[in-house]
Amino acid sequence: MSEPSPAVAAAIEGELRLLDPVVRASADLLASLLHPEFREIGTGGRLRDRESVIEALTADGAPSPGPLTASRMRGAELCPDLVHLTFDTESRGLRSHRSSLWRLTGEGWRLYFHQATPFTDDPAGEA
Repeated sequence: MSEPSPAVAAAIEGELRLLDPVVRASADLLASLLHPEFREIGTGGRLRDRESVIEALTADGAPSPGPLTASRMRGAELCPDLVHLTFDTESRGLRSHRSSLWRLTGEGWRLYFHQATPFTDDPAGEA
C-alpha cells in the first residue's frame, strides 16, 4: 500500500485527534478541528451541528465513550481541498462504520461532515 498524500495524512491525523479523550473533553480543541459549517449524523441517526456536538461532548457529566479504537482507516483526496475518510471504530463492544469529509480552510484541515452507522457483523468487510 502506498503512503497517503499529505492531504489524506492531515485528515487522518485530525480524525485520530478527535478520537482522543482529551480532545473530546475540550471545547477549544474541538472547535479547532470542526469546520464552522460542520454537520454530523450520529449512530442514533440524529443530525447535529458543530455547536451541539461541542456542547454534548464537553458538558459537565457528559458520558465518556470509553476508549475508542479505529481500524481500516482509508482516505481519498477528492480534490485539493477535500478528503474523504472511511474507517471503523469500536468502543465498549459497540462498532460503527464511519465516513468523514475534511475541508482545507485558511486555518488548516477541518472536519466538515461525519456519519456513523452502527454494525454488529460485517462479513464483507473482512477483506
